[in-house]
Amino acid sequence: MNRTAIREQAFKLIYSLEIQKQENLQEAIELYEESNEITDEKAKEYIQEAILGIQENKQEIIKQIEENLKAEWKIERISKVDLAILKLAIYELKYTEIPFKVAINEAVELAKKYGEDTSKNFVNGILASVVKEK
Repeated sequence: MNRTAIREQAFKLIYSLEIQKQENLQEAIELYEESNEITDEKAKEYIQEAILGIQENKQEIIKQIEENLKAEWKIERISKVDLAILKLAIYELKYTEIPFKVAINEAVELAKKYGEDTSKNFVNGILASVVKEK
């Protein structure tokens, strides 16, 4: 499983957690990996680190999103798909060694695949602002 496919699996889990609001994250991760037949250890490790890292830094990640929205926008207006993509990308930008160009490009590709027509530009704009602050 390549890095893009692994990231896509992590995104799908983040999205499902946005909708389901799971209490036990570890259990949710294991159940997701089992039901999606994810056996690759590298994939499991990345997914685990991303989900737990996002949870651990949730306030800061949400703050980053809110600070980079246009004045008239509220975080509640963001689609769950875009929100999941942004959480994963900001986690990668702030808390991993993944180059920012890779993190942004992968996020935009996810937005093209799963989001609305305007998602790719929206995600790219937010993430470009986050990188400028960094």
